[in-house]
Amino acid sequence: MFTPLIATCMLIPPMENLIREFVADESAIRRAYAVRLSKRQSSRLRELYQDWQLRQSQVNFSSLDEESKVDFVLLKNLLTKRLRELDLQATKDAETQPLHPFAEKLAALEESRRNIEDINPEGIAKTLTDVTEEVKSLKSQIGKKLKAPKVVANRATREIQELRTILQEWDKFYSGYDPMFNWWVTDAYKKLDQELSSYAADLRQELAGLKPDDEDAIVGSPVGRDALLADLDAEMIPYSPEDLIKIADTEFAWCEKEMKKASQELGFGDNWKQALEHVKGLHVAPGEQPSLVRKLAVEAVKFLEDRDLLTVPPIAKETWRISMMSPQAQKTNPFFLGGEMIIVSYPTDTMSYDEKLMSMRGNNQFFSRATVQHELIPGHGLQEYYETRYRPYRNAFWTPFWVEGWALYWEMVLWDLGFAQKPEEKIGMLFWRMHRCARIIFSLKFHLGEMTPEQCIDFLVDRVGHERANAEGEVRRSFSGDYPPLYQLAYMIGGLQFRALHHELVDSGKMSNRDFHDAILKENQMPVEMVRAILTHQPISKDFQSAWKFSH
Repeated sequence: MFTPLIATCMLIPPMENLIREFVADESAIRRAYAVRLSKRQSSRLRELYQDWQLRQSQVNFSSLDEESKVDFVLLKNLLTKRLRELDLQATKDAETQPLHPFAEKLAALEESRRNIEDINPEGIAKTLTDVTEEVKSLKSQIGKKLKAPKVVANRATREIQELRTILQEWDKFYSGYDPMFNWWVTDAYKKLDQELSSYAADLRQELAGLKPDDEDAIVGSPVGRDALLADLDAEMIPYSPEDLIKIADTEFAWCEKEMKKASQELGFGDNWKQALEHVKGLHVAPGEQPSLVRKLAVEAVKFLEDRDLLTVPPIAKETWRISMMSPQAQKTNPFFLGGEMIIVSYPTDTMSYDEKLMSMRGNNQFFSRATVQHELIPGHGLQEYYETRYRPYRNAFWTPFWVEGWALYWEMVLWDLGFAQKPEEKIGMLFWRMHRCARIIFSLKFHLGEMTPEQCIDFLVDRVGHERANAEGEVRRSFSGDYPPLYQLAYMIGGLQFRALHHELVDSGKMSNRDFHDAILKENQMPVEMVRAILTHQPISKDFQSAWKFSH
């Protein structure tokens, strides 16, 4: 029977409606003001978030039910976080602005196109010619009047390349459609593009200290302690960076103790690194990795269902798929990625001998056994199933502490339940657990300015036993700019949060394993402290502040 739309909308809680509207507004603004280097984008987003803060302040909080009160706090937290992000970006933009003071002029051209404003081709040609001369002047000052730290110069280089891409799309829009544009602009644009390319290359080489052919260099951009504290506050983690490093050290010590036990079972005594080398050599032949993944996925689901740990819907088991990671992608993702589609790393025929060997050793049978359940079921694959079906509006509150913390938490649960029986299986699981500890340490110390990317790579090789190429890929992934600063530490810290909550509710007998795990998945994404607030029926105040000490 058809349900009228108006009746359906009336059933949606008011905060859910509000959040859906905010997400649509933010998405529309980001699409309309898509030029990141334009001040108009940041100005319009700031206006949007402040308008929404005012709108939310008018909500009658006391009239909301408990779920809606949680949503209120989540939206309030998100708006504060978004404004902090704009402030941080403004600080970073101020650092790079002296290296490309012309950026705003060029960004304005694309914005004018997006606004469908009438153009003056002769005026545009003059602007491009003037900027070309400005770029030439800046180029002559590199290393003299024009100086900048390596990380700032590298960031500016990327932003100039971003400008070139924007201008390519801008030129494509008019070229061939507006004859006066071609007559006036084409030559000036080509000259500017050449100068921008040359200038970016010189900045990269002379200020960032990178060779022209060094495409895989890792520079990164440390955010500093204040930014880390602000991010931790937004994620409702009431710990300092130093506190988290201490937690990682404690977890690391446990892992090393268990590694020695497994090493002794294999006959290597306390030399667990030698045992790890043995396990790395236990990889399948080229072409056999997909079959191994399927076998491991089925094994994990059976283990879960035999113990009634959570609900695995038939569709979730039926519809997961597999693809292979390209050699280029393996430079930043040397291991598996997951979700409904698991993306498997293994060598291809185009790799060198050393690259093939490192990929096979880094994705051996027992490392892969611990990875498949993390990426598929009960990890990311099952998360994606539930995210699209239960409270999908809460995807707006995406956090790696929920996403990666959940998958890491299951590595802990499966360990405790004896999923690893053979010493090789234990070493496979412990390797990844040590890896998550290392991520906390090296990512925080990098952003605190205490470790360089090269030191991070050495740390992964020396302390965890990574293959060097895989360690380089891991560090490159961490600091390439595609992941927020707290992402890598969120695995272990989020896992410890879920584990503490399990102890509070399941070990105490208040909930069954199935009810506990199903409830988390059905609440969808949010900081784990808010999951706790829901499951423990904690009273929520309008000005909720994080206070949960989940590690002792």
